[in-house]
Amino acid sequence: MTKNETYIKRCIQIAKSGLGTTRPNPMVGAIIVHNNEIIGEGFTSKYGGSHAEVNAINSVKDKSILKASTLYVTLEPCSHYGKTPPCSDLIIHHNIPNVVIGCVDDNPEVAGKGIKKLMDNGIKVTIGVLENECKAHHKRFFTFHNKKRPYIILKWAETNNGFIAPKTKEEHKPVWITNTLSRQLVHKWRAEEQAILVGTNTVIKDNPSLTVRDWIGENPVRIVLDKNNLLSNEYTVFNPEAETLTLKDNSAKAICNILYKQNINSIIIEGGTKTLQLFIDEDLWDEARVFTGATQFKEGVKAPRFFGALISEEKILDDTLRIYKNS
Repeated sequence: MTKNETYIKRCIQIAKSGLGTTRPNPMVGAIIVHNNEIIGEGFTSKYGGSHAEVNAINSVKDKSILKASTLYVTLEPCSHYGKTPPCSDLIIHHNIPNVVIGCVDDNPEVAGKGIKKLMDNGIKVTIGVLENECKAHHKRFFTFHNKKRPYIILKWAETNNGFIAPKTKEEHKPVWITNTLSRQLVHKWRAEEQAILVGTNTVIKDNPSLTVRDWIGENPVRIVLDKNNLLSNEYTVFNPEAETLTLKDNSAKAICNILYKQNINSIIIEGGTKTLQLFIDEDLWDEARVFTGATQFKEGVKAPRFFGALISEEKILDDTLRIYKNS
């Protein structure tokens, strides 16, 4: 691994500290190096706050050495005014002579303009260091801007004989297939994404809250599909713990269009087989996170049918978690 790659890898590492808080902004990481020593680090603040480059520059005590330093960043510095001034202007202001960038920003408001501004001011810019890794890190941001829809994560738990739910049950609450550690991990995932979606049947049969009660973080926006207007405000998903949007559409593409207009850049689909299959059949998904528990049902609702590339597999006590990518 080259020196530049080592430093960009560190940028990716610290950028993850902003997961779940920067949206709709990307979670960028930046470091500043002087004489082969990291003198400053920063990641994107909660939405409305400073960007990674600003935080990295502000962390350097002796600003005079910035003019002899290199700034490393996962994503092209912005060149436009949004909630904050352009990062490229601050880099130019401090006369930082070298900037190494993981990947170019596809957002039309930036899209090479930040790089051009830096170069026009005499800054040496290196582009594409660990580019694939940086693009994978910024998957939510790139999916939102390039595909005009949220990054979509399918999630479900199935028994070891392939059922996602029992055929019948007496109480309006979930029947747990996985262990408590797996369920806590799901709450962590909820805190990392902007929204969570379920269908009418899940609300009626399970009465879920869809919050992060077993983890520290912000509750996702709850999206409920209710095409036939069957749900009343008495269900837990309509309590004030989190924002809830009700959609009448029953097409994955139409749902994605609405969520894009709502500026939602990532979502977990946690519904039943019918809702999950809706997105699978329309090929509108990016990841599938599938738990297999040690439980068995004699009969029940079959798990969704899908094809994807297995990218990881791990044991969580007696559960198995497999993560697939839509290939």
